[in-house]
Amino acid sequence: MLQHGGNLQEAAQRFDRPLADWLDLSTGINPRFYPVPVLSAHAWHRLPEQMPQLCNAAQEFYGAPLMLAVAGSQAAIQALPRLRLHQTGVAQVVVSAPSYAEHAYQWRSQGHRVTELPYAALAAAVAAGTLDVLVLCNPNNPTGATIPAATLLSWAAQLAQRGAWLIVDEAFCDSAPDLSVAAASAQTGLIVLRSVGKFFGLAGLRLGFVGAEPALLEQLENMLGPWSVSGPAQEIAYAALTDSAWQRDTRSYLREQAERMRQLLLEHGFSSQGTDLFLWCSDASLQGQTEDLFLHLAQRGIWVRLFLQAARGLRFGLPSNQAEWLRLSLALQAWSTKTREIT
Repeated sequence: MLQHGGNLQEAAQRFDRPLADWLDLSTGINPRFYPVPVLSAHAWHRLPEQMPQLCNAAQEFYGAPLMLAVAGSQAAIQALPRLRLHQTGVAQVVVSAPSYAEHAYQWRSQGHRVTELPYAALAAAVAAGTLDVLVLCNPNNPTGATIPAATLLSWAAQLAQRGAWLIVDEAFCDSAPDLSVAAASAQTGLIVLRSVGKFFGLAGLRLGFVGAEPALLEQLENMLGPWSVSGPAQEIAYAALTDSAWQRDTRSYLREQAERMRQLLLEHGFSSQGTDLFLWCSDASLQGQTEDLFLHLAQRGIWVRLFLQAARGLRFGLPSNQAEWLRLSLALQAWSTKTREIT
């Protein structure tokens, strides 16, 4: 099984610390989540046919011409390799690396030939003309690296000429809408994944959207089957997607919190990059002490995301309140004091 952020059960067992005594910074989920509204009685009682107004709201929010609601973008990540296999057989797939690990894993699990390449090598891979599928995250998870929308649209056009797909996972794009290619997702071969879990802080809802050409969305919907998104999830997501005042306030809040994290890390000598939902410190930024700092924080009940493959470094999510900020600050100060004493 792949490792993901939010695995606090593992942290509690490994470091023998009660679950309630952890500060979880291992995900990129908004700590100030959307306030769930009161739900209608039929949200629980009726079979959850898809609400037309939900997809309309998603299309408005994401700027996409057509979208399909799915049970989290993870559902699409798992289904698309099966759909491609059914359409054309085994494909030659390139996945950007480092990246959300499920992408490469799911394509390999269906027998596709997968190569993982760094962002800098993707343009050459497209130009080589041998790809059937290119998968990337924009902004990237975990590094926060980005590719301009114009570049992605150019790649999509080149790939479409030979029947290839470009899949862009925009899970962290809600606070950087200029990067999105969702508006062009009706064009052949371009598939855009969006998540309600990150920006809205509703990961437990298990709801996402796929933007693509109508024929592909119909095939994907048939593969996923009926009632794939629960009634409560649909009602909550509709409220969140149409609450423009909350969205504006949240974008401002996240921008401020991300800058606060950047400054805190910099105070202790760690340069970082990332999104408004997480910051990434490379192994070079951490002076080659990635694993030591990870253990130092874990021993104090602070769980961050450790990466050791494709890229070495730590990813920091955002604390949710002043007490959590203080706890992180004190732990980093203890680290700085310890390292000064050693040197």
